[in-house]
Amino acid sequence: MSDFVDRVTVHVKGGDGGNGSAGIRREKYKPLAGPNGGNGGDGGSVIFEATRNATSLLDYRFIPHRTAGSGTMGLGDNKDGSKGADLILPVPCGTVIFEARGAQGKPKHPGEQLTDLRHEGDRFVAAEGGNGGLGNIALANKTRRAPGFALLGEPGEERDVILELKSIADVALVGFPSAGKSSLIAAMSSAKPKIADYPFTTLVPNLGVVIAGDSRYTIADVPGLIPGASEGKGLGLEFLRHIERTEIIAHVIDCATLEPNRDPMSDYEALEKELALYADKLELPLGAIPIPERPRIIILNKIDVPEAKELADFVKPEFEKLGLKVYEISTASHAGLKELNFALSGLVKEMREEVANREQAEEEARVVINPLETGRRQRRNAAGKNGTQLDFTVERRELGDGEVFYEVLGTKPERWVMQTNFDNDEAVGYLADRLAKLGVEDELRRKGAHPGDEIRIGRGARMVEFDWDPTISAGAENLDGSNLGARGKDLRLEEQDSRARRRSNSERRAQYHEMMDARAAVREAMMAERAAGHWADPSIDDDRHDETSLFGRGEEPSGEPGEGETDNN
Repeated sequence: MSDFVDRVTVHVKGGDGGNGSAGIRREKYKPLAGPNGGNGGDGGSVIFEATRNATSLLDYRFIPHRTAGSGTMGLGDNKDGSKGADLILPVPCGTVIFEARGAQGKPKHPGEQLTDLRHEGDRFVAAEGGNGGLGNIALANKTRRAPGFALLGEPGEERDVILELKSIADVALVGFPSAGKSSLIAAMSSAKPKIADYPFTTLVPNLGVVIAGDSRYTIADVPGLIPGASEGKGLGLEFLRHIERTEIIAHVIDCATLEPNRDPMSDYEALEKELALYADKLELPLGAIPIPERPRIIILNKIDVPEAKELADFVKPEFEKLGLKVYEISTASHAGLKELNFALSGLVKEMREEVANREQAEEEARVVINPLETGRRQRRNAAGKNGTQLDFTVERRELGDGEVFYEVLGTKPERWVMQTNFDNDEAVGYLADRLAKLGVEDELRRKGAHPGDEIRIGRGARMVEFDWDPTISAGAENLDGSNLGARGKDLRLEEQDSRARRRSNSERRAQYHEMMDARAAVREAMMAERAAGHWADPSIDDDRHDETSLFGRGEEPSGEPGEGETDNN
């Protein structure tokens, strides 16, 4: 198996966010001291990074599924969960990332181009990690003082992408099979490509680094082309993507071929025709020179063969009439390689400067339009001409059997649904309040929805389906008919807080006047009772039955002898 892979499909998934905590603080003498649940940690992201240490996409062929670390759950005592680690995936410089399109279980094909990692250190976030859920301490406010719920962490982004490697080389060697391209790159550099005496020996591109004095450049050996390659003959145009980034195209022509109907000029014309057909389908990166405008040079190979030397001398003037530079070489005897090396070095230096100037000019000519700054309140209340909120859309859908449902799509509603724990009635009520505040219920009424109609928020696996009940937004006290108090409140905490709450000056003044009025009323009542004779003089023992009297023991009631006395009757 070849160790060179230049196109692969990768499934990437960002880490999930951790759930928030719904903890309650507990201390001595304070069994319910308020919420203290921390937030969940954010999930890690999957990031592709261009590096020169990578030369192939082979690793992603064997391990196509890559997942970043997930965040951990928040804890009590206001402790946030830890964040998931980002997954950095190295790719060779020149890797282009496309959106993968196609049915599930079927081969994917490239869709929209997402990024082009051309330079060392370029990065692209392919799958963002999910945000951690908020703990109940973050959800508490002056009206919701003790939330009994927390938000769930959001799942990480998940999708398929296609990585396509377009080798970044200065010179591309193109030619018919067995023209000597691999032998040339092996003679000029330290590369060791496979060399044999049969066509299509080179099945994958080879890169070689060439040194000419104090300069250095790279050469790409593209597998052989034949007439009809654009129609799929031979290896087709599969590997021509590797010449998209090259500044110079060098035609390596075999002057010693014995195949009929072939000569150096016809080989050159056939290859140029295939390149022109390929260039029509090509979308070039910023500042790149179109393929028809790139400089060409002609390399007449195998002049160590006498007949090939004669043919090279014969066709050289024909190429020079076309304005092309011609070099006669032999990869076997290394004849002409030194002149070719320094000629390519000088041409590469010129083209690098031209490409840099083009990129700078393109950057300066690019127009960047930034949106106007809009206040948060203005964004929330912004509406279109039809009165609908800009943060979501509501559409009436009909199924084939006549069933009708209403579809709600939007970043906020879909994210809020994923954050909601539907096993917690208070969390469901909180979601209903958020949707009503955003304007979803008003829009549903405007679209003709009635209580009991089916509502779907989101699409795909993360869709939530329920029957619309507008009364659920009234609060948690109406969820099951019991008197639970307002959502986010605990009656036990309210009882404690009512005694510990600091009074205002007006409340203190009113309570003082009430106390003084109560005292005056008591004094008046006591004086009225005294004037009426209800009070007795404590110095007179007028109660003979009072055993606690200061003047002795009380007397027994008449007809009942006291202790120690006898009845004389």
